[in-house]
Amino acid sequence: MSSLRRGSAWWLWLLLALAVFAGQRWLLPGGEPVATDTATATSPAHAPAVAGGSLTAEQIAAGNAAIGKAYVARRGGLQVLGEGTVSRILPDDNEGSRHQRFLLRLDDGRTVLVAHNIDLAPRIGGLSAGERVAFYGVYEWNDKGGVIHWTHHDPRDRHEHGWLRHQGREYR
Repeated sequence: MSSLRRGSAWWLWLLLALAVFAGQRWLLPGGEPVATDTATATSPAHAPAVAGGSLTAEQIAAGNAAIGKAYVARRGGLQVLGEGTVSRILPDDNEGSRHQRFLLRLDDGRTVLVAHNIDLAPRIGGLSAGERVAFYGVYEWNDKGGVIHWTHHDPRDRHEHGWLRHQGREYR
């Protein structure tokens, strides 16, 4: 009888361990799984500080290079810092979370779509083609050049906070 109990206990421990291991990602606060890309995970300090609210030429070049490499590799989920010139204002996307949308031409000639969540951050008012916009957000690959999103704070504080900067004002 004691060997049966030991055998049953072994199975119970195994089942418990498997349940804990398999369910770990669903046991986070808020009850939702959180995906983390270890290549882009950063500390909770969030968006990098930029003295004077302007990016340096080196930061812009590094951001453009990172986006260029990600585009060639067809890779997304990359946290990027950069700046470009607005080439076209697009209509807002009002399905689901509302997004202000515009095309941004980077200094290397690549064009990306910026999708800025205006349910979580203020819209850039009066934005026009030809104006410069700096960004800190997530690059997602597509065949048209890619999308920059997560340019806002995360109200759940689980994702790197992003921002847009235009004419000395920050939008997060």
